[in-house]
Amino acid sequence: MQLEILNLTKLYDQKRGLQPTSFAVKKGELIAVVGHNGAGKSTLLKMLANWILPDSGQVTIDGIDLKNRTAVVKKVGFVPEVPNLFDFFSVEYNLKLFAFLFQTPFLRVDEILREFNLLAFRKNKIQELSKGLKQRVNIGRALLADPPVLLFDEPTSALDFEMTKEFYRLLHTIHEAGKTILFTSHRPEEIKSLATRIMVLHKGSLVFDGSPQEYFQSEVHENLYA
Repeated sequence: MQLEILNLTKLYDQKRGLQPTSFAVKKGELIAVVGHNGAGKSTLLKMLANWILPDSGQVTIDGIDLKNRTAVVKKVGFVPEVPNLFDFFSVEYNLKLFAFLFQTPFLRVDEILREFNLLAFRKNKIQELSKGLKQRVNIGRALLADPPVLLFDEPTSALDFEMTKEFYRLLHTIHEAGKTILFTSHRPEEIKSLATRIMVLHKGSLVFDGSPQEYFQSEVHENLYA
């Protein structure tokens, strides 16, 4: 297994956070993490990305303990719902800054600018970009160190129809390149068209883990937003 989670826990109070949760992820899976607001989806992804520390439990990625923060930067790329970028700096400067933090050669910045069709915008400040372009830069930032695992938190929540279609194409390209992906979503059509596996969190507990076909035929799906 590429990713192994054992009794991962984060409680903010008795009703919020993530109850002890265990699961494993194979290389190349594309997993949708589904649930109500406050179900624990973002908390889970932020712990896997090392943005917040768990109260207890263990996570290993390719056998490396998540507590090894330096090593995990090379293993996990996180794309938060709100872009983690510096608005008053240029696209190129943002990418170079994160390349420095990730200990990645600056040549990788040029590769990302080409791969994500951002060469024409390299000198533009982030605040000048459309939401779709910001998302492209945000994803490029997460891929600077070429991590094998990518995490997307509500990646299409602020995008219009055309931008959403562009993101879907981008996600398929990344997945076809061999990346393992976990993403959170509220959109049934998005879950159905993208995911190879669906996990449902409810009040911080994992209540379903199976294929899209099993999910859409289950009582969990029928009752989730009833």
